[in-house]
Amino acid sequence: MTKPQTSPGIRWLPWLDRGILRQPALRKWGLAVVVFFAMLSMVAAPLWSRRYNFTVGQVAPYDVEAPRTVIDRERTERLQAEARKRAVEEVLQDPQSYVINHATAMEAESAAQAVFALLRQNAGEAPRPDELARRIQTETGVELPLELVEYALQRKPADLDRLATEARTLIIRLMSQERISEETLDEVRRAADEAAGRAAAGQQGELLRRVVKGVLRPNLALDPDRLPRAERAAHAVEPVRILKGQTIIRKGDIVTAEHVRLLELLGLQRAESTYARLGGVFLLLVLLMTVLGVYLRHFQPEILRNENLLALLGFLLVMLAFTARLLSQLPWSGAGFVIPIAFGTMLAAILLDSRLAVLVTMVMAVFVGLVTDLDLRFVLVALAGGLAGVFGVSRVSQRGDLMRAGLIVGAVDGLTIAGFGLFASDHLTAQAAWLGLVNGVFSSVLAIGSLAYLEMMFGLTSSVRLLELSNPNQPLLRRLLLEAPGTYHHSIMVGNLAEAAAEAAHGDPLLARVGAYYHDIGKIRRPYFFAENQFAGENPHDKIAPGLSTLIITSHVKDGVELARDAKLPACVIDFIRQHHGTDLVRYFYRRAVENSRENGINERDFRYQGPKPQTKETAIVMLADPVEAAVKGLQKPTPGRVEGLVRKLLKDRLVDGQLDECNLTLKDLDRIADAFVRVLSGMFHTRVEYPDNLARELENKKAQT
Repeated sequence: MTKPQTSPGIRWLPWLDRGILRQPALRKWGLAVVVFFAMLSMVAAPLWSRRYNFTVGQVAPYDVEAPRTVIDRERTERLQAEARKRAVEEVLQDPQSYVINHATAMEAESAAQAVFALLRQNAGEAPRPDELARRIQTETGVELPLELVEYALQRKPADLDRLATEARTLIIRLMSQERISEETLDEVRRAADEAAGRAAAGQQGELLRRVVKGVLRPNLALDPDRLPRAERAAHAVEPVRILKGQTIIRKGDIVTAEHVRLLELLGLQRAESTYARLGGVFLLLVLLMTVLGVYLRHFQPEILRNENLLALLGFLLVMLAFTARLLSQLPWSGAGFVIPIAFGTMLAAILLDSRLAVLVTMVMAVFVGLVTDLDLRFVLVALAGGLAGVFGVSRVSQRGDLMRAGLIVGAVDGLTIAGFGLFASDHLTAQAAWLGLVNGVFSSVLAIGSLAYLEMMFGLTSSVRLLELSNPNQPLLRRLLLEAPGTYHHSIMVGNLAEAAAEAAHGDPLLARVGAYYHDIGKIRRPYFFAENQFAGENPHDKIAPGLSTLIITSHVKDGVELARDAKLPACVIDFIRQHHGTDLVRYFYRRAVENSRENGINERDFRYQGPKPQTKETAIVMLADPVEAAVKGLQKPTPGRVEGLVRKLLKDRLVDGQLDECNLTLKDLDRIADAFVRVLSGMFHTRVEYPDNLARELENKKAQT
C-alpha cells in the first residue's frame, strides 16, 4: 500500500504556531497531554458523576430518579435462571420426556452373559462356591445364593449355554420393548419371574430368574430434544429495564441493599473504590501512551517528527475513545458489540502505517475494556475487528475496497462473538453474532465518509486519493488531452517509466506515476510552444529571441503550479511540477543564444529553471524519466544498445550537473533506474517485422476477396 504523503507545516490549528508554542517539541508534548486527559476524562467522568453516598439502613433524605434507561442484567439473569429451572422441572416430571435407552438393554444383556461365562469357566474345577458368588456379584452386580452356584458348577456347559441364550432373549424382549422406570421396575421383575418359569423348570428356572432379575434396571433416558425447552423459556424472559425518570428511592424510605445496587447500576452511587479505580485508569492510560511514544521513537521516528501525522494519530485516538464511551452508555446489552474500533484502525492503516495501526488496535481494545467494566466479550470483539480492519486495507486500491474490508471485519467480529458465546455457554451472546456484520459495515461506512475530510484537515494524500487523481477523467488531465495531446501522451509515457523505476529503486510507484501525469500540466497555457504539440511543423520559436523562448519554456513550471493549486491538487503532486526540471539548463536555447551573441555577455543562469532541485526519490525519478522519454523518441533506430547508451548518458549528465544532490537516490539506485528505463523503452520502441512485397500483396488479395 502506498505510504500516505503529507504536506509540510502545521495544518491542524495553525494558530498554535505563536509565542512559546513556536517550539515544535512543546507543541508535541502539549498534543500528547491533551489526548491523554481527553481519554482519561471519558473513562473517569462516570466515576465522578456518582453524586450519592447512601448506606444500607439510613433514611433517604430525598427522591432519586433514574437519569437514563439501563438494563438490570442481574435481575434479568436471575429471572432467566428461574424460568430455566421451572422449564427443566416440567420436563423432568413429564413421562413423555423420556425414551427407551437401548444401550441399557445391551449393558444388562452383557452382565447376564458375564455371569454364565464365569460359571462355565469354573465348572468342573471345584472352586469354592462362596468365592465365586462374591466375584459374580462384584463384576456383574448379580447376587446368587450358594446352592445355585453349586448347582450351576455341576451342570454341563451345554446346559449353561442354553440358559444364557434364554436369559439374553428374555432381557432384550423386556428392556427393548417395555418402558421401565423406578416405579414399574418391580412389575417388570414379576413378569420376568413368570417368563423364566415358563422357559425352565426347577433349579434351572430359579437360576434363570435370579440372573434376569439381577440385571434388570430402569431403561428410560431423558429425551435430548426436550432440553431446548428450558433455554427457550430463559430466552423468552424480557430484559428488566430501569426506565429514565423511574423513582429508585423515595424520600423517607429506608435504604436497602437493593436500592444501593440499583444506584450503582445507574452510576449514581459513589463507591468506596472510586479513587482507587481512578488511579488505576490513570496508570493504565499512562502505560498505553508510553508504549505508543516508545514505539514511535524507536520504529517510526518520521511520524514523531511530523506534527500533522501526530495530530492525526491523536485525533483518531480521541475519536475512537469518544465513540466507545458513547456506545457503552446505551441501554442495550449488545451495544458493546457495535463499537467501531475497526473504523479508526482502517484509517490509521491507510493514512499512517499498518504496523502502527496494529498497536492502535491493542490500545483501543484495552480502552474498550475500561469503559465496559472489563467485559471480555467486547474487548475480544474490538481486538479481532480492529486487526481484521488493518489487514483488510493492506492492499486498498479504491474506496470500494474499504467496503470489502468492512465485510471482512463483520465476518471476523461475527465469528468472535459466536465463538465466545459457545465457549462460555452463553446462548444470548452466540445469537448476537449478526451484530458483528453490523459493526463491520458501520466501520467501513464511517471510514469511507471520513477519509476525504481527514486528508483535507491534516494535509495528507492517501493511495486512494492518488488513484482518483490518476483517472483520465480528472479535469486537468482531460484538458491536457484536449488542448495539448502531445504533452498528454508524453506524460503517460513518463508515468510508465517513472512507475517502473520507482519500483526498482524501492520508491513509491503510485506516487511517481501520478506525479508524472501532472508534471507538465503547465503546458496547457501555451501548448504550441512545445515541440510535442507542434503538429503543423511550424515552430514559433524560430521567430523570437532565445531569451524569450527560454522564458516561455521555463514558465510552464510556474503555470503548472498555479493550475494545480487552483485545482486543489495535493502538495506532494505539486512538488513534481516544481521540481521535475530542478535548476537544469535549457540547453538548446542557451546554445542558440551563445551562437547568436557576438560578445561573451550571455549568463548561463538566465537559461536555467528556477528550481528547486528534486527533494525526494520520486520527484528525482520523474526528472530523469522526462528527458529520457523525449530523447529516445527522437532516435532514428532505437536498438537496445543505443537506447541504453542514451539513457545512461542522460542520467550521468543530470548527476554531474548536481540536479540529484538534494534527494536520497544512491548510485545503486541510479543503476536500477537505468535498467528499468531500458526495459520499459525496449518494449515501447521494439522493432517490427517488415513484410516482403509478395506477402503484402497476398494479404491485400485475401482482404479484397473477403
